[in-house]
Amino acid sequence: MDSLEASSSYTFSQRAQQLTSSAIREILKVTVLPNIISFAGGLPAPQGFPINVMREAFNKVLQEQGEVALQYGPTEGHQPLREWVAQHLSIDGTTVSADEVLIVSGSQQALDMLGKLFVDPGSKVLIEAPSYLGAIQSFSLFQPLYEGVPSDQDGLDPEALTDERVKDGRFIYVLPNFQNPTGLTLGLERRKALVRRCAEVNLPIIEDDPYGELRYAGETYPSLLSLGRQAGATVIRLGTFSKVLAPGLRLGYIVAPAPIISKLAQIKQATDLHTASLTQMAVYETIKNGFLEQHLPSVRELYKQQCGYMLDAMDQHFPNTATWTKPDGGMFIWVTLPQHINASKLLQKSVEQGVAFVPGEPFYAGTEGQHNTLRLSFVTVPEDKIRQGIKVLGNLIKNY
Repeated sequence: MDSLEASSSYTFSQRAQQLTSSAIREILKVTVLPNIISFAGGLPAPQGFPINVMREAFNKVLQEQGEVALQYGPTEGHQPLREWVAQHLSIDGTTVSADEVLIVSGSQQALDMLGKLFVDPGSKVLIEAPSYLGAIQSFSLFQPLYEGVPSDQDGLDPEALTDERVKDGRFIYVLPNFQNPTGLTLGLERRKALVRRCAEVNLPIIEDDPYGELRYAGETYPSLLSLGRQAGATVIRLGTFSKVLAPGLRLGYIVAPAPIISKLAQIKQATDLHTASLTQMAVYETIKNGFLEQHLPSVRELYKQQCGYMLDAMDQHFPNTATWTKPDGGMFIWVTLPQHINASKLLQKSVEQGVAFVPGEPFYAGTEGQHNTLRLSFVTVPEDKIRQGIKVLGNLIKNY
């Protein structure tokens, strides 16, 4: 009996029946094949993992606080880590309290919990077009009605938040820094306009910022959290240690007003009781004395070099009928091809020649996906493979 026949003997919930596999995860199955150059996965560069430092931190915690680290812990998280997060975000005239911090098992869990908190079947959710596929997958489980908010080269357009578009919206989900998938950054004036508008219509903002610490060019802007508190808007900020330390830690956090944190803690109790105590304590041991300030410059420099290699190769090999973003940080470049090119069909030809990427259509929710777009990730591919893969892709685009 194959798996399809076996599953047909079970009665799954309607929610489970609507689940589909991630487009990216399906593509990643191809990328493990020999001789595939993959620009598909949004994985941090392993060269940036502080393996020795983390090993020492885990050992120290186990030696000195082993009984606590291996025991159940509070749902809200390890208190010293919560205090560190609060202090880390108390900038730009904003004060964050540890009571406003909830430690979670990666920011993907945060998205799932926020979906449970805010979304009923048929609820309106506002989301950038395009936006992070993982968030679309997570929220979709709760059957929202998506309202896509147009973006351009300067990111999400706050002027598109018309009365009709925001009416009955539960929240708007935004990635302001080096957005996944576009790599774009929301400028200061648009940030201010966004929080003003959301305060005016009482629309909560979910600010997802996994890449903000990975800026390697341009100007740093205040967070939506800090601007929102000045404007009277409700901003729920998500952060993660996946991109600044290592994704295998599965450690992130939510910062929100205390009543929201309280309700999220109840949701988390029903999900996993609490985030792994040992991991929380080891991460706090690693970062408590300023390690990130020492560690991140080398990671940023690595990403800057990798991005430069790809942009240089694209200038050399892509036709002038294609356009692409030039990120100031993060891990992604977004490509817009001529209208007659379907990126999903291009992927089939590309994989045959040993190169993988992610077509753009899955990143759209509530709007018709643009079939002529694609996402490239550059951080885990060596320079020679970047240049080789971009040359192959450029030739395919020219000859499509």
